[in-house]
Amino acid sequence: MNKDCHDFAFTDLDDTQELPLQRLIRHWMNERHAPDILPIQAELLAGILDHIHKQSSTVNLLRTDPEASGDEHFRIMLAQTEIERVKFVVRSYVRTRLSKIEDYARWILSDSSLHGRLSETELKHAQSYADLLTTHFEESVLKALPGNQRSLDDKVIPPMVTPPDITKPVFVLARRDCPPVYLPDGTKMEMKKGQISLTQYRVIDSLLFQDHVELV
Repeated sequence: MNKDCHDFAFTDLDDTQELPLQRLIRHWMNERHAPDILPIQAELLAGILDHIHKQSSTVNLLRTDPEASGDEHFRIMLAQTEIERVKFVVRSYVRTRLSKIEDYARWILSDSSLHGRLSETELKHAQSYADLLTTHFEESVLKALPGNQRSLDDKVIPPMVTPPDITKPVFVLARRDCPPVYLPDGTKMEMKKGQISLTQYRVIDSLLFQDHVELV
């Protein structure tokens, strides 16, 4: 067995009937396990938030109905519980992304290819946060350093802009038969649908972006 990759058997997957909430949970888990920022699921998130708003309005209307039976009130309670569960997933997804944006704000801003992964609001937050961080470092640290070290750009040695660690090991589940990828030692790895592997994130990041795999 290759030291960079460990495989485990897993049940067969069928994602043809995946519901919006299931998709959001999958992207939430990917975001939590991936070291770098992933593309924002803006359309999916907007659809779920719209559904939450409509469901909440319906539940509030039915809750005030004096003719509702005990069974109907029980179903209303179940519906409210499900709404709160969906809200939890949405909040956690957004907070996970926000944490990454703040951790890597300067790295994100330094690479224009990453800007498309963020919503307009997220990109503005990254810029605002980076500006505040720069001001703080300049006032509290940089002005006390030698002249050639008074910079936050990545040309300084050691660099002041730290990117995510893409060598981080991750568990990855193949959602379908995947094209081959190569491990750091040059060994080719092919994953079949339902297979779980443990390898470095940089090995499978392209498969993740193509939705061939998910992180678990």
